[in-house]
Parts: sequence; C-alpha cells; structure tokens
Amino acid sequence: MYKCALILAAGKGKRMKSRLPKVLHKVCGKEMVNHVIDTLKSCDMNEINLVIGNGAEEVKKATESRNISYSIQKEQLGTGHALMCAKQFLQDKNGLITVFTGDAPLITEETVKKLINFHINGQYKATILTAIVKDATGYGRIIRDKLSEVEKIVEHKDCTEEELTVKEINSGMYCFDIKELIDNLDELSNNNSQGEYYLTDVIEILKNKGCKIGAIDVDSNEIRGVNSRIQLAEVEETLRQKISKKHMNNGVTIIDFKNTYIGIDVKIERDTIIYPGNVIEGKTIIKEGCMLYPNSRIKDSIIENNVTIQNSVILESHIGNNTTVGPFAYIRPQSEIGNDARVGDFVEIKKSKIGNNTKISHLTYIGDAEVGSGCNFGCGTVVVNYDGKSKNKTIIGDNAFIGCNANLVAPIEIESNTYIAAGSTITKKVPSGALAVSRAKQMNKEGWVDRKGLKK
Repeated sequence: MYKCALILAAGKGKRMKSRLPKVLHKVCGKEMVNHVIDTLKSCDMNEINLVIGNGAEEVKKATESRNISYSIQKEQLGTGHALMCAKQFLQDKNGLITVFTGDAPLITEETVKKLINFHINGQYKATILTAIVKDATGYGRIIRDKLSEVEKIVEHKDCTEEELTVKEINSGMYCFDIKELIDNLDELSNNNSQGEYYLTDVIEILKNKGCKIGAIDVDSNEIRGVNSRIQLAEVEETLRQKISKKHMNNGVTIIDFKNTYIGIDVKIERDTIIYPGNVIEGKTIIKEGCMLYPNSRIKDSIIENNVTIQNSVILESHIGNNTTVGPFAYIRPQSEIGNDARVGDFVEIKKSKIGNNTKISHLTYIGDAEVGSGCNFGCGTVVVNYDGKSKNKTIIGDNAFIGCNANLVAPIEIESNTYIAAGSTITKKVPSGALAVSRAKQMNKEGWVDRKGLKK
C-alpha cells in the first residue's frame, strides 16, 4: 500500500520568543522537525511532504538533506488550511497519509507503525492518535458517543463545560484515507472562535457521512508539542533520559545521566564509561572500553577502542585505539590521531594526521601537518603553518624528536630519525639522521651583574 506523510511546520511559535522558526529549535542536538522526519523515514514512507510558512527558507535549508518535498502555507489559518495548501501533493494519490506536527519530536517509530497498522486493520477512513492525561488544558477533546465510538474532536476554546471534563486529548496526529481526505477538505469552515480551518472538523464531517473513525491512545510523552522554552527544556530532558537509558541497556556505564548530554544519533559501544559533564554530539561513534572523564565535548568524531579522554574538545576527527587525549586538548576538524598516541594538556591539533605511538604531551600546536609514528614533541613546540597569506604543510617522518620550544616553519619536511634541538626555529628540510640546531650561540659575560649594580 502507498504510504505518505505530511508534517505541519508553518507556525511562527510566538511563545518561543525567537527569531528562529519554532521547528528548528534543537532537542538533543537535532532540530525538532528533523526528529520527526527521521522517525517517519524509518517507517518506510513512500513520500514525506513538509508544510512550511514562517521562516520557510530557513526550514528548507535545515531539512534539504532529508530528500523531502514542500508545500507552502503563506498564511497560517489553521491545521485544516495547512492540508488545503498540500492538496497538490495529495492529488491523484491512493493509499493512506499520516499527519504529524513538526514541533513534537518525541514521537517514535513504534507508535507511527502502530497507528498505521491500527488504521489498516480496522479499515478506518480516519484514525486519531490520542492520549489520556490528568490535565487536558489547551488540548482538543476526543468526544465519544454512547458506544465509545469517536463522534468528533472539539478544540479547547470551543468546548462546553461538560466537554472540558474529558481527559482524552487529540495529539494533532492522524492517519487518513487520502481520497476521503481530499474529497472533504473543501467542506471545512472557519466559523469558530479562532476564525481558523480546523483539521479536526474533518473527523466530524467524515463521521456524519457514515465513515468509520478510529482512535488509538499512546503514551502522552510521545505527543508532547513544544510551544515555549520551558516545554523545549522538558522535552529535552525526557529524550535525554531515554537516550541515556538506551545506551546503559546496551552496556555503557553513565555515571550521572542527568548531567550527561548525548545526541540522538550518537553510537556508543559496551564497556565505555562516561562521567558527568560530557557533551557528545552529531554522528559520533565511541567504540568499546573507552573512558570519558568529566567535561569533554565530542562532535561528529570516531573514537576507537580503549581511548581515554579528559576534559577536551574533539571535533570531526578520528582517534585511534588505546590513545589518550587531554586534559585540556583541542582537536579540531579533519584531524586523525593514530593508535597508542598521546595528546596531552593544552595541545591543539588542527587538520593534521598524527602517527601511531607519537607523543605530544603538552603546550604544543600542530596545524596542517603529517606526522609519522614514534615521534616525540617537547613542550612548547609550534608548527608554524600560516605565513600571513596562506596555510602551508609540514611533513614529519617516523621517530623524530622535537625539542622544547621549537618552531617548525611550513612548508617544511623533517625526515625520519631526526633530532631538533630545543629552542630552534627550523626553516629548511632536515635530512634523515641529522640533528638540526638553529639558535644563537650562548655567551656568558662574567661579572655583568656586579657591574650593573643588580646584585641583591
């Protein structure tokens, strides 16, 4: 059967008090609307269409990699109007369409599939995703008849006193027979307190025509929409806890999940231990047996087995097996650190490849370099990669020893098994097996302190 999805993402979100379109606010490192898109993609949808309006270009830019289509809702005149704006997308299609909102990022693949299967197996023309809540304030109510069949949905502001006591709420998420939906959209009216076209009215229209309407309730957390910064934080906390529990169930130790921040696309293998204060983002992969001591940030990186990281920043890089990083190291994008290496305190690596067993223990900058295996960098070494106009490359062979406070001025090559004397500024190629010294000759002026009257 043909299955498609429509995501409503045109609203401004006034209560967010933000210049950023509401659906682009992030939850666990990913835009809310992209959470919904990715969930629906995992449910084998044939097509996904996003209804956009406020901040349309920004929303397009943030979602364009998802390979979806777009409908434009220039004026936000209600959820029913949003579907009217998507009629061209729906035209000439047969099958079912699911409707979701771009500001409800907690919806799961299991629930989407449950909704679709319930709709198909019950042979419904429309199915509503609902939830039972203690406080239904602000939500549309599911009104059932004496046989407990769905009769209609009434928006909170239009409810009678009796209807306000109902605890079953509308999630704003549905499954429809496409043909029935298209045939009845034009019958919607904006004769209500808000002057808007409610998608909920389609349910009553279909019911009055004798169509079979279904409703399936789910965990209320999954349907939570975000309309304020407070709700954004609440949803973030819920998802963060869920992500942490998933990793812990898979064999990861998280010392304090309330103070650990792991993105939804992060993968972590068993026997890794994560201390509080770590922020792990993007498509990071952390393999087995790693130790992440407190307060590191890792984004879009691959951390191989048995790596130890302390209080450091690693961005878009690859760290090899059994390597140690930090404390206070900064590994910038496009860096590759080999196996059994050491990147110590206050070391910065930028767009460089560091070989196996190489030690860069402290207070060193390496940029735009290829470094071999078994090298040792003394404290205060600087690879001088920028000449004021362009970045230049440094190549260092295997087993090179770089003395403290050395400057390697790129472009330059340091061959294997070389020594660079401490305090040297190297500007020319150093051949294999050589010692390079480039510093002024030491002079001792006897009696100088007494002559200058500086003795204390």
